[in-house]
Amino acid sequence: MMNYKYRIYPNTDQQAKILDWLETCRGVYNYALRELKDWIASRKCDVDRCSLSKEYIIPADTPFPSYHLQQNNLPKAKKINPKLKEVHSQVLQTTIRRLHDTWDAFRSRSFGFPRFKKFGQFKSFLYPQFKENPLKDGCIKLSKIGEVAINLHRPIPDGFTIKQVRVLSRARHTQWYVVITIALDVEIPENPPIGRAIGVDLGLEKFVTTSDNFTVERPKFLKDLKGKLKSLQKRASRKHKGSKSWEKAQIKVARLHHKIANTRKDFHLKTAHLLCDQAETIFAEDLNTVGLNRGMLRKECIDASFGQFLDLLKWVCWKRGCYFQKVDPRGTSATCPECGATVQKALKEREHICPECNYKTHRDHAAAQMVRLRGLESVPKDFGERKLSGNGGLSGVNSLDKCLSRNAQL
Repeated sequence: MMNYKYRIYPNTDQQAKILDWLETCRGVYNYALRELKDWIASRKCDVDRCSLSKEYIIPADTPFPSYHLQQNNLPKAKKINPKLKEVHSQVLQTTIRRLHDTWDAFRSRSFGFPRFKKFGQFKSFLYPQFKENPLKDGCIKLSKIGEVAINLHRPIPDGFTIKQVRVLSRARHTQWYVVITIALDVEIPENPPIGRAIGVDLGLEKFVTTSDNFTVERPKFLKDLKGKLKSLQKRASRKHKGSKSWEKAQIKVARLHHKIANTRKDFHLKTAHLLCDQAETIFAEDLNTVGLNRGMLRKECIDASFGQFLDLLKWVCWKRGCYFQKVDPRGTSATCPECGATVQKALKEREHICPECNYKTHRDHAAAQMVRLRGLESVPKDFGERKLSGNGGLSGVNSLDKCLSRNAQL
């Protein structure tokens, strides 16, 4: 299964209906969450005593408000609240499913309890299935909403069927998208670790440094537009909250944030393709991105978004037939890739100079070489840098010069 994201352009009436649906789904989500929290709270009190402040009076034989139970209660709720009938029935069911998926994730990891959604925080709803292809003549047909114009910038591949469609709102409900999930009943084997292998080191000085000493500069997405963002936020703060001028100012801020996010993602995808041009096997550091985003350099790390890049690199490698694997990053900067000696150095020291073998190179380059060595140790022993059939050189060498020239333009 794959997801394709497209921009849609609903008219005024359709936008009003979609916004109304989002608020209805938000109400269903919050009501179901309230039932869940009340049932849990009623079971917290000890059997032989009651709380001094308050008590949830729920009968002891009341079953847990599971997904199937709350879903079966939707027809009864529609009789009490006729507004629920305006929303597609399966959209409401997937809203309940969304809550219980969050609840199951909380139980498995012991943090991240579901929260109530405030006004405007519910930004998507899902059509879980379609009887026929909803795409036709530059439009997508959404049940009870109608045909909505869509920018089909890339066609659906032959043989794939549309399984579900999620409608998304971005930039304070001024930009609309659909995420189309397509599927094909085939079994795709995993990419084997063959061909040329490289190690990738991520950093703030150079965004990417490979074991071949190929580097990519790190664009500062937020810092470059920080002045404009600060100006727009300053104007918005001077407006009366809730007024039309305040809403217009907030939309400008949201659109700029959206532009920054899109620019960052575009850079990540292009960098991932650059790496796949060079090798068929890529090893990268398994960074603790959550810890980096809470550290001393959290603002720079969040702007670089290493976690998003690693996820996109894994996806691009799979799509292009490359092998991708993460390795343990601990000690990669403090180990000599030539002799394996431990070379401790402070963060400000950017050169790697080994006192044992006198190997000298950049700190990030040495770390990337260690990432490659650790990756090679984790794959089968018969793996090596194999030559492609019918080619006198290693895969990716011919495109390396092209990558270096493109890197200079980034």
